[in-house]
Amino acid sequence: MSEPSDAEDDIPFNRDFPLKPGVADEVVPGVRRVLCDNPGPFTFTGTVSYIVGRGTVAIIDPGPDSEAHARALLDAVRGETVTHIFVTHTHKDHSANAARIKAATGARVYAEGPHRASRPRFESEMHKPESGADRGFVPDVRLGDGDVVTGKGWTLEAVTTPGHTANHMALAWKDRGLLFAGDHVMGWSTSIVAPPDGSMTDYMASLEKLSMRGEHLYFAGHGPEIPDAPRFVRFLARHRRAREASILHRLAKGEADIPTLVRAIYIGLDARLSGAAGYSVLAHLEDLVARGVVLADGDPIIEARYRLA
Repeated sequence: MSEPSDAEDDIPFNRDFPLKPGVADEVVPGVRRVLCDNPGPFTFTGTVSYIVGRGTVAIIDPGPDSEAHARALLDAVRGETVTHIFVTHTHKDHSANAARIKAATGARVYAEGPHRASRPRFESEMHKPESGADRGFVPDVRLGDGDVVTGKGWTLEAVTTPGHTANHMALAWKDRGLLFAGDHVMGWSTSIVAPPDGSMTDYMASLEKLSMRGEHLYFAGHGPEIPDAPRFVRFLARHRRAREASILHRLAKGEADIPTLVRAIYIGLDARLSGAAGYSVLAHLEDLVARGVVLADGDPIIEARYRLA
């Protein structure tokens, strides 16, 4: 799920992704991808599911609650045995189809854990459950950071990457130099970090963690593959630091609420994305408040006003 962008992004995004929904595309040996037909402002052309291995396979991110997409995935593995289903995080466009694929194949479902928020909700905070959260999801097997799962011809390491969600997890095929990045790193756009579901503090720490790893090619939950991935991760971190600097620059002129900050930072923003942009700014402000750089008039929530400390 992507973050709203502005006209001054310095990230080398790639929005050239001609993959058609329902078509199984072998992007590298041992990795096939199938696009779900759920395009939108946050999902780009749709959610991408991955099939790892040949003959005895794993499916990563089986997608939204879509019988058509499940049928496309099952058609792609016809004559093969699905032994594992991995879910990178519990947004419905990634996890909801897990139950349907499990029922059809008998495979076990692996994930970091059920959905949870990155922090407790403030009493002053209006209760707005994240519409995209898959709160009914429970994996068969919970994976911790560094856990390794092996199938026939493949081995995946769990790499916890909280930030986009608290339970976000990437999967590294280390001996191939590949990483399935979910929504933490995407080639077409930055990821949205929306509290309390997400945390900017966690997100930045996870970017740093990935930048230290050796995988050179990432496969994302939306959009095309990402070559030279560690360099791209550094671009993302620099972008976030620039966003933070823009917030501080505006607050240096005086106290402001989040809608004012959004108007100052996101020039020419699509009106449909203004709410998401507000939550992205909130994520930065939460982090800045926690570091003592910014003060809020009360709890650091979407309705608060903010000023420099």
